[in-house]
Order: sequence, then C-alpha cells, then structure tokens
Amino acid sequence: MSFQLLKVVHLDTGQELRGGQRQLLRLAAGLRARGHEQLIVCPEGSGLEQRARAEGMRVFALPAHDPGHANGLLQLRQRLLAEPAHILHAHDGRGQTFSWLASLGLPVRRLASRRVTFLPDAVARHRFIYTRTCHAVIAVSQHVRGLLLDAGVPGEKIEVIPDGIEIPEAAPTPEERARARAHWGFGEKDFILGQVGAFAPEKGQDTAIDAMRHLNAELPEARLLLVGRPPRELAAKIEEGIRLAGGRVQLLGELEDLTEFFAAIDLFVMPSRAEGLGSAALLAMGRGRAVVASRVGGLPEIVEHEWTGWLVQPGSPRELAEAIVAAAADRARLARFGSNAREKARQFSNDIMVAKTEALYQRLLGR
Repeated sequence: MSFQLLKVVHLDTGQELRGGQRQLLRLAAGLRARGHEQLIVCPEGSGLEQRARAEGMRVFALPAHDPGHANGLLQLRQRLLAEPAHILHAHDGRGQTFSWLASLGLPVRRLASRRVTFLPDAVARHRFIYTRTCHAVIAVSQHVRGLLLDAGVPGEKIEVIPDGIEIPEAAPTPEERARARAHWGFGEKDFILGQVGAFAPEKGQDTAIDAMRHLNAELPEARLLLVGRPPRELAAKIEEGIRLAGGRVQLLGELEDLTEFFAAIDLFVMPSRAEGLGSAALLAMGRGRAVVASRVGGLPEIVEHEWTGWLVQPGSPRELAEAIVAAAADRARLARFGSNAREKARQFSNDIMVAKTEALYQRLLGR
C-alpha cells in the first residue's frame, strides 16, 4: 500500500474546549506537521473554533442559531462537493451522525473516536451508528473497546488508539517546585494534591473534597488544588464541601498553562466514577507525578497499582484518603513512583497517537 498525503476533515459539535477537543487539536497539528491538509468543523463561537483559528488551522464554523445544524449540514456537503476529502473523522457522537449525513454517496472514508464510557439506552441505534455510518471506530482504551463490542460493533472495525500527550524534556526541578508552591502560598512541609478536569459528577471532585475531611487528623498538612470551574448547577455543592473541608481546598479556575500547577503538587488525584482513559492522569505522569486514581474505565490501563501510583474504589473518600496518607508516609517511594509514571507516560506520547491514527487512515484508503 502506497503512502499518500491526505485531506482530513475533523468534526466536533461540542461548545466547550475539553479533553476531546484538545486531543483533536493535537492530532490535527501532528498530521499537519506530516504534510496532511486539515479542516476542522465545529460550532461557531465554540472554544474549539477559537483555539483552532489561533493555531492557524483551517476552520469551517457551523452557523449559530441553527436547530439541529440543518443549515450547517447543507453547507458542509457543498464544501465537500467542492473540495473532496479523503477522511472524515468525527470526534463526538453527534459529529459522527453529522459526517454521515453530510457525505452520503461521496467517496470518503468515515471514522469516529469514542472516548466516553456511557452507552445510550437505544443500543440498536448505537450499533447502527458505529457499524453502518462509519468505516472504523477509534477506542481510546481497551475498556472502551469492550463496551463497543458489548454494543454489537464488529471487532474488526475497532482500533484502540489511546489519547496522546506532550512529554516534557524533564520533570520539574526542586527550584521550580519551590517557586510554584510559593506562588500559591505553600511551604516545603505542605503536602499538595492536585486534580484537573471539567467539573462533572463523573469526575469525582466531590470525592476528592470529601477526602480532605478524612485527612484533618491523619494528614493535616494536606492541601488540594482543583483546576477547573464548577458549573452553576454544581457550584453550591462544591462550595459547601470546601467549607466543610476547613478551607484546605483551593479552586484555581481554568489554567491554560499547567506547568506551574504540576510543579507545585506532590500527588495527582483522579477519583473518577467513569473514565474512558484518563488523559489528565497521563499529563501528571508525564511530569513525574504519581497518581491516585479510581479503579474504573481505562484508568487501570495507565495507572499501575503500587508502581506508578495507587488504585482505589470509586466514590470512596475514605479509601482515597488512605491512599493519600500512604503516599505521604514514604516520600522516597513516592518519588520512585513518580519516575515510574514518567516512563509509563512515554508509551502515550502525542507522536505515537498521531502515527497510529495516520496509519489507520492509510489502511482505510487502501481497502
């Protein structure tokens, strides 16, 4: 099979710039660096549109105030007729349906990325979408692959390609750590925990906050930094949890650059109730930080218990607190786990993700 330069269209219908959208951008940038032509289709005014334009990507913005994206669907089909593409890559469920409708009858290969662990109630519809409307499905973990198989998606259509991260050249130095901790008012004796992610029930920020109450007596020097902004419907619950934790939790809001955050923390926590893979944990691991994570979804595929961190039961503040106490009790072991985590993260580099996706594109065109 000969290698060819490709015209790739990426579709995502989300408004927020979350993990899936960031992965799309990493993939598009990597493919662009390899000479492939990219077009990103996303809603007008979305976080993805703003970031893609800032990075010099070609963007097709779906019109705002367009119920069901009906007008945008017609416009995209006209665009595909005028500028034929080789690959239509949908990065969310609605985007997959959209790409199928926009490209019916056109000589293009369609595929979809699957990152989430929940399946819709209408399994038959789900099976139809992933078997009849696309030529391949990318699962970000073996766990997600298993869910797709359970839903009736043929195994030969599923390719496991984990999300990718950029691996820094070196872990934070002691000097960088001291400066970062001083920035938020912490000293050497404080034991700093960190969590990054969109505030949602499945991400488990409430579990992390509740765990701080259990640490009052056993690890009073523990502090928790949360990156993200709670939505209105969760704000009151989060604020009440922080109050009960005695003010030992700080909300940092959205941070575009996480370098200082990762330098400051001693341990990363990810007490998710559901997780397709856990790219935030990978980011921490790539910076030499051990991780305490829930034993759910794809997290056990990246966090090795008592090697790169600890695995605990989801939804258990007590068990999370016990793992944190264990981590703080042996700093030499914690540092060793952090080094192991950094080596493990190299298996999930952005370059590997881009290369595997590019190879899948080429195979689809060769069939």
